[in-house]
Amino acid sequence: MEKTLFNPDMESISASDQEKLEKSLLRDQIEYVYGHSKMYQDKFSKAGITKDKIKDVKDLALLPFTTKQELRDSQKRLAPFGDFLAAPAEKISRVHRTSGTTGSFIYTALTKQDLDLTHNCGARAFWAGGLRPHHRVVHCLNYCMWMGGYTDHANLETTGATVIPFGVGNSRQLIQVIKDAGINAISSTPSYPRHLEKIIKIEFNMEPAELGLKLGLFGGEPGLENPVYRERIETTWGMKAQNANYGVSDVLCNFASVCLDNYKLHFLGQGALLVQLIDPLTLKDIPITPGAVGEMVLTHLKKEAQPLVRYQTSDLMEILETGPCECGRTGFRFRIVGRADDMLHVKGINVFPNGIAMVLEDIVPEVTGEFQIILNHPSPYTGLDIKVEHGIHITPDKMIDLKLKIEKKIQETLNFKGIIELIKPDSIERSKMGKARRVIRNY
Repeated sequence: MEKTLFNPDMESISASDQEKLEKSLLRDQIEYVYGHSKMYQDKFSKAGITKDKIKDVKDLALLPFTTKQELRDSQKRLAPFGDFLAAPAEKISRVHRTSGTTGSFIYTALTKQDLDLTHNCGARAFWAGGLRPHHRVVHCLNYCMWMGGYTDHANLETTGATVIPFGVGNSRQLIQVIKDAGINAISSTPSYPRHLEKIIKIEFNMEPAELGLKLGLFGGEPGLENPVYRERIETTWGMKAQNANYGVSDVLCNFASVCLDNYKLHFLGQGALLVQLIDPLTLKDIPITPGAVGEMVLTHLKKEAQPLVRYQTSDLMEILETGPCECGRTGFRFRIVGRADDMLHVKGINVFPNGIAMVLEDIVPEVTGEFQIILNHPSPYTGLDIKVEHGIHITPDKMIDLKLKIEKKIQETLNFKGIIELIKPDSIERSKMGKARRVIRNY
């Protein structure tokens, strides 16, 4: 009988046992951080907090938050790993760096113990998404130091699947490899299949479904939460499209995935991460209950190299379900609403790029789905200037009608005014890291 959970002890842990585990691990982690991390020694001292005051999860509210900028500043003070490095240099087994999408990158160091836990959590996610040892999966994320490249490769291997390390670029060769090597699964960003479709049809005279891919494991950018886009991938490619790779690269590479029964992200980082929610304005803690929305704050529970405490991720999370899922996993289910630093206020309406992406996806192929919000001054905004790539078959005489159609759909769906400028397909630069830069601030 095939196992349905990769790590049943963690993935199906009861709420009471998880609470006990987190309490025990948190005490040990705080003890370790207090004894080995110069940055946190200084932060705790400045806050007037001793390690003895942190005895339970609720006590974390006594501690100051950690921000990404603090990590950047730390690595400027003490290159390359910062004074939040808590392990001796000789214990570091691997070094990555973050994508730097929202600022300068951060070097992320991991010990052998850190890697083992990272790979286990990542394998839980890919297994939940449907990956099994019989799969032959081609991994198409950037291997050049980014966590999503080599570490996700190792996460995929941990499931027992055969992994082909392709990376990014040279799409024609990728299609040939998929044909030649009998590959039946792909790991990439959700926008990548759309890029491949044109090459498959034009250069190979094939339909994507003829390649034989049966499973897509996607992450690194939004998209699959839109059922219209997901259905289009599945119909075009003849494969199951799974949102199977959500993580925060400077914390834990992959700790959430949908399962085969429930298309909501499951938290799968039990024993590695403590998740909290805060109000992004008041910074007050919010209980993790169905319907709660707040900024995700993460604390490591067993990290050696660069443990983080009360780390503000800027990701806004909505809790969808708690309690056991029918798949047997007990982690809460959630969705990412957007990023706190990308949230825009337009005449009292909160606007996220994800919402605009979903509106545009509904009218593909009249548009490619790629867009950028152009901000020429700080808030407040009465409307947003949005550059949108039109589809390849849109002729000049159809431009005005398409522009008005998009503006109307945004108004009706998202309740704000979008001023659309249509631009040529492929004119918006695609990130090599698979990250879409949706908000451009020209001030």
